[in-house]
Amino acid sequence: MAAPGFHDPRFERIFPPNASVRTDGVLEIGGCALPELAAEYGTPLYVIDELGLRERMRAYRDGLAARRPNSQVAFASKSFPVLAAYAIAAAEGLAIDVAGAGELLLALESGAPPELIHLHGNAKSEEELALAVDAGIGTIVLDGEADVERLDALLTRPQDVLIRIIPGVDPRVPRAISTGGERSKFGLPIPQAKALIERLEGHPFITVVGLHLHIGSQVLEVEPFERAVEAVRELGEFPVYNIGGGLGVDYHVRHAAPTLDAYLDAITAAATCVLPAHSRLIIEPGRSLVARSGVTAYRVNNVKRTGATFVAVDGGLADQLNVALMDMEFTPLVADRASTRPDTVAQLVGRQCESGDLLVDRAELAAPATGDTIVLAATGAYGYTLSNNYNGALKPAVVFCREGESRLAVRRQTYAEFLGHHVGPSQQSWAS
Repeated sequence: MAAPGFHDPRFERIFPPNASVRTDGVLEIGGCALPELAAEYGTPLYVIDELGLRERMRAYRDGLAARRPNSQVAFASKSFPVLAAYAIAAAEGLAIDVAGAGELLLALESGAPPELIHLHGNAKSEEELALAVDAGIGTIVLDGEADVERLDALLTRPQDVLIRIIPGVDPRVPRAISTGGERSKFGLPIPQAKALIERLEGHPFITVVGLHLHIGSQVLEVEPFERAVEAVRELGEFPVYNIGGGLGVDYHVRHAAPTLDAYLDAITAAATCVLPAHSRLIIEPGRSLVARSGVTAYRVNNVKRTGATFVAVDGGLADQLNVALMDMEFTPLVADRASTRPDTVAQLVGRQCESGDLLVDRAELAAPATGDTIVLAATGAYGYTLSNNYNGALKPAVVFCREGESRLAVRRQTYAEFLGHHVGPSQQSWAS
């Protein structure tokens, strides 16, 4: 007898590629049952379809190479800064994009080749730049004059850099994740970028090899990417053009993000029109690379029927801050009854002390009950990144699942670790 599928077949394009439903209706990711993972590792829990993640990386890598041979895909690691993800990206032939010392250290610790690491940031510290220079990373993306001043004091050998420009492209995305408009804090307007490039000509150590731009995140149309590529033409010809990332993903069956093929077709066609034929094209996917491969698992702690039906889980803003930042519309599922059609419309809420701790408004759930395991689909990007200790919550574990085996990638934080950052009575008296 064939195993049943999701109660809604459209869920197949939102949940991880290697998600399935057992004959008893239990959801599996990479052959691992979600309720069993929740019992073993605790909840909240970030669960990653390892093969699905690798397949997506290969699709990006091979798809771009087929359209423009002299190209490179870089993993925008801020979307999922987990050591295992860095190692997998490096193993799959991707470069690594980092935006701070911690991410850089993770990339180096993973074994990623330093020459394939790119450092970003609009306010890089001297410490971060010194770490990058000492490690011999391939590219530093200059955000302005301050980066040049700090590098002047550090460099004793040549260093390749890209100049980040503001392309003047403001896609229709939440303000918090729009980065390409004229008021962006990142990069330089084209006239200022041109002046900096001219100033650095003949610099003994800083070599400008190209340009960088990024217009934002969760972009749900391809036209803004085409305009961004076209914006670089007036700055002249360079060996390298890094056009960033930003492709959106489907978080709900009502969403309709561009396909990877449509995105790659659009940007490579624009590049062919305006960029030098032999220049290297770099893209930096983050959200669209990792989001679908991950889900977040919760335990139901309370089902309450007052003015509405509330299903309260043991996580919330502390592990899914994206909901508040971007008004995200996630897709929930009772993992114990994945093939059962919903019979309840409820407010799926978290445990943090905010009325805004609403994970899903009017969630459609199958007979939710205390003790159930509920998952949110497509949370592989920025869930772990933005996890915090609101109300003393412990940061969740991260587990990778593949062919029926689970591997711990990040341990769940302990209360001892949580308390360990604080200076207590044994070290300092706060009584007076």
